[in-house]
Amino acid sequence: MPDLETTKSVTVVRLGRIYFLLACGMLFLFSIKACAQAPMAIVTGFVQDVSGGAIAGASIGLQMENETIIQTVSTDSRGAYLFAGLTQGTYKLRATMAGYGDASSASFSLQATETKNISLTLKLAHGSQPGVSKSTPLPEFSDEPNFTVAGVADTTNLGGHGSDVVVRNREGLAKAAASLVPESFGAHPLSVSLTATEKSLRTAVERDAANYDANYQLGKLLVEEGRAREAIPYLEHASQIKAGKYENEYELALAHCVGGDYDVAATEAHALLAHRDTPELHHLLGEIEEKSNNPLEAVRQYQRAAELDASEPNYFDWGAELLLHQAPEPAIEVFAKGTRLFPASVRMLSALGAAWYGHGSYEQAVQILCRASDLDSNSTMPYMFLGRIQNIENSANPEVVARLARFARLQPANAWANYYYAVSLWKQRKGPGDNQNLPEIESLLQTAVRIDPKLAGAYLQLGNLYAEQKNSAAAIAAYQKAAQGSPDLPDAHYRLAQAYRQVGEKLKAEHELQLYRQTSKHAEEEVQRERHEVRQFVYTLRDQTSAPRPQ
Repeated sequence: MPDLETTKSVTVVRLGRIYFLLACGMLFLFSIKACAQAPMAIVTGFVQDVSGGAIAGASIGLQMENETIIQTVSTDSRGAYLFAGLTQGTYKLRATMAGYGDASSASFSLQATETKNISLTLKLAHGSQPGVSKSTPLPEFSDEPNFTVAGVADTTNLGGHGSDVVVRNREGLAKAAASLVPESFGAHPLSVSLTATEKSLRTAVERDAANYDANYQLGKLLVEEGRAREAIPYLEHASQIKAGKYENEYELALAHCVGGDYDVAATEAHALLAHRDTPELHHLLGEIEEKSNNPLEAVRQYQRAAELDASEPNYFDWGAELLLHQAPEPAIEVFAKGTRLFPASVRMLSALGAAWYGHGSYEQAVQILCRASDLDSNSTMPYMFLGRIQNIENSANPEVVARLARFARLQPANAWANYYYAVSLWKQRKGPGDNQNLPEIESLLQTAVRIDPKLAGAYLQLGNLYAEQKNSAAAIAAYQKAAQGSPDLPDAHYRLAQAYRQVGEKLKAEHELQLYRQTSKHAEEEVQRERHEVRQFVYTLRDQTSAPRPQ
């Protein structure tokens, strides 16, 4: 029988090589071009921190080539600055702020009738951002997301076979971020008032089938309740009664989209768009194109919706579409602007953290997700992201541990809260001999599986705890429950094989090792299949005058 540790070590090396190839395949090219025209020479922009937050009160000095600073202004509450009435020449900017390191722009030429948009990023004064190589500084994004998606490229030729835990976790986090909904605006249950309204509208339609308002309102209500196919006949009838009514035609296109008739929905939406260019139509077309597996067109439609209406849902969905299709850098730009426009949006800030994680910036992601959890300590989503991220790290970040402790304290009946806090305490230990928090860790894990008996990860961690204590019987029982709760979890079978071997159960150990290989192969194939279906965005920077800036 092959040695288990050797088998796993070879797998880890192979996965590391695959991750390197995948990381190379996700590199993006940037170039900066400012070409807005104005009647006088202007330099404007924003000053932000590395997480995209606005820095108010920063001092911006404007210097002509070979001269001292000729003008100084301060940024406003949005982090914005403006120099106007400038003459033609070559200039340079320098930003300073107490508590931050200075930042300077490269020299730039300014024509007599030109407007330059230059934004600067300040880093905390105590040093460069942890986890970021000094040779590859973070891109300094302008306030306005300034790229255009130019095409998509298939990611099937990245090379290698197998999967990587880190990359798979990033992709899973991206999908989770893209699917976030505002926790206070979730789908409402069918209330008594809605039921009464539906009955009243149905009665009105039965009494007068030619009543446009009753047909339209009933169809709209059914769409809102998720009963799109049931709504379509009423909306179609309303269209026959009064042709060309925008609100009804929009609801009809939406109903066809929700009902899965994407071609019909697209035709109806484009027909409406020819007469009325509205943000909700572009957003609907974004939904249609995403569900039709056309992410390039989807992101364009979401972008246009955000340009016409800089609302939280429009900005979030634009960024989510980019993140979902493995374009973390432009997603960071969009979510960063979204957090400035909507500083109270926990999901926007959480998605920004997920985007930084997809970018490969662990420390940056953690910093932002901690901010999101502090923004609303009762919101579950930032804690869940922090928990998922820490699960693949070898050690615990003290800031993450503190937030997950709060998660467990505020939501003691949440199985994930207990599990993630237990894992953070486990990873905070100094070594196998550090038993100080073991009783609390065991208690948290036992609470987690009592609340959710199918939480395989908690059973797996319990097994690890018992195995370290040389309690083979308890470890085997926990690993068995982990494998039962999640039969496709490779690690459960691997750990169970180890435990069986230690007690001399060679046949059972061999059986579990075979299951480990099978589930590992299946997981690799599933990830490869998904990656074959994902087309990665390639984007270029957009002419700043091509679309209006949302205010």
